[in-house]
Amino acid sequence: MPTVPFRSLPDDARLWVFAATDPVTGERADRLLAAVDEWLSEWKAHGEPLTCAREWREDRFLVIGVDQSTAGASGCSIDALFHLLQDLQSTLGTSMLGGGRVFYRARDGQVKSATRGEFTARAATGDVDLDTTVFDTSVTTASAYRSEFEGRVADSWHQDLLPRVNSRESA
Repeated sequence: MPTVPFRSLPDDARLWVFAATDPVTGERADRLLAAVDEWLSEWKAHGEPLTCAREWREDRFLVIGVDQSTAGASGCSIDALFHLLQDLQSTLGTSMLGGGRVFYRARDGQVKSATRGEFTARAATGDVDLDTTVFDTSVTTASAYRSEFEGRVADSWHQDLLPRVNSRESA
């Protein structure tokens, strides 16, 4: 089934957010998106075509959604998507499948990636605080993506990574 515009996915569409540890731009981004688009155009679960969409955001976030009202993604079909991205990582020069990272907007406006420990350390030095914009790559529905993907540390689970003393003083 052909892919659909991302904005047309229903709120209950299932999502996966893949985040690149380093920005992916230019020819590398073109290669990534061409490979993903080709793959999505043929994506099936148990022989049934999937109604799906993708969005590329901030040169880092690949968001893939499936409208499960027609057919839902199966474990095997999801594994195949992960294998595609795993294969592409070496040519992109960045990881898109590693977990445990925090993505946030630095004071200069650039999206940065840090381990949880690094993010906590940056909070301790004042580089990030409760007003820092963070990206929640754990969202799993289109509705959550639209309303919760990008927001302030104070309004997300990321606040648990800030040192307690800073959290209490800033609140």
